[in-house]
Amino acid sequence: MKELVTRLQREQFKIQDLLSSLGFALRSLNNLNQFLELIPMIASRVTDASGGALVLFRPDGQVRLERLHCQSDDHCQDVKMALEAATRQVTASFSPAGSAIEIARTAMLSLDRHVHRYLGSDFQIFGTAIIVKNVERGRLYVFSREVDYAWSETRQKLVRLVADQTAVAIENEELTVALRKKERMGRELEIGAEIQLQLLPRTFPTIDGIDLAAQCRTANKVGGDYYDFIPTTYDQIRHPDVQSSALAPWSFAIGDVMGKGVPAGLIMTMLRGMLRAEVLHSFSPAKILHHLNHVMHTDLENSSRFVTLFYGEYDPKTRTLSYSNAAHNPPLLWRAATNTVTRLDTVGMLLGLDIDTHYYEEQVELQPGDTILYYTDGFTDAANSKGERMDEDNLINALKWACRNQHSAQDILAYLFEMLQRFVGHGRHTEDDVTLVVMRLKPELQLNIFSQEAPPTS
Repeated sequence: MKELVTRLQREQFKIQDLLSSLGFALRSLNNLNQFLELIPMIASRVTDASGGALVLFRPDGQVRLERLHCQSDDHCQDVKMALEAATRQVTASFSPAGSAIEIARTAMLSLDRHVHRYLGSDFQIFGTAIIVKNVERGRLYVFSREVDYAWSETRQKLVRLVADQTAVAIENEELTVALRKKERMGRELEIGAEIQLQLLPRTFPTIDGIDLAAQCRTANKVGGDYYDFIPTTYDQIRHPDVQSSALAPWSFAIGDVMGKGVPAGLIMTMLRGMLRAEVLHSFSPAKILHHLNHVMHTDLENSSRFVTLFYGEYDPKTRTLSYSNAAHNPPLLWRAATNTVTRLDTVGMLLGLDIDTHYYEEQVELQPGDTILYYTDGFTDAANSKGERMDEDNLINALKWACRNQHSAQDILAYLFEMLQRFVGHGRHTEDDVTLVVMRLKPELQLNIFSQEAPPTS
């Protein structure tokens, strides 16, 4: 009796030592493959079996024998051939129909049948599931060739314990991979945001008689909104601060790439470079959009991303704005003399959608005090907690009030963004990028014919 107790204690100490080693490996090993190498060996040793095998099921339907351990080389090759034949059989009959849980369960039940069939009656086999996030990801098999070997409840519990540790290791590895991917994307977004910030105008050009303000608020770190103030001559680029530059024509552009994030930001970057090159060739607004559409069509037609763009050229000497629109939200022109708002629009489709589309242009002469608001649909599509949209009517009412009661383009811009935040709600953010550009003709000749009034509530 004493010898039996001593032998049982040694067995228990051995099991505890093996499981302790497995726990240490789970905490210490950073390589999942190294950890999986231990699983069949420890599972077979804690149960005094002939060997163990780890089979994993992949989402694409591949069932693979990942690891095999035999206590001796006898019949090990036969076991390997039998298990590989079973996995090939399951892979060949894989059906992707159903939920992930159902697919995995069906595949693993089929694997059990084939494993028992290929190994035959010479082996005593026990298999248990490896479950990660409620989905069966594989099987841990332990087998013995001893005739009197029995799968006691204790041995089954030990195999399940090793399988559970395996599931923890697989889940930890997947979480680590996901975290690294997220961190990498975060770094890429930071780089993209920095590049985009450098591409958007950091200062406003000096244009005779014009007061400017602009701001872009991205929904993500990198957005698809774009605005620009573009010199039309090389002299303006070389000498931006001289009086002749202020009197020369300047181009205004505002656009929106369908989508958000890095892809939209890259397309916006490409658009900016091509547009600036086109402007320096002194083409008309409609011709510029025509050229851009031709060039971008090949790049965009397979990307499911398209660009809206409003482009205008302002001549300070004649106070004339010539413009063309590629399906962007028409800018709003507030007339100081009549307190009316009109939409600056022309016929034209999205850039990159139809290579044969035609673009048209219009002209408008501005007067002192007149104000143009360029904007993207992130403003009018913004929703409050009730699901109500800001819409264009509310923007027009807010613009009228701001133009009558604010004294600069920056004040108008700040008021509109403040109103948007009140509408969306404190602590909430818009789902899309929001860009506003305010272009106001300095009202030195305008009489103060409007009295102060209360701002609109919505």
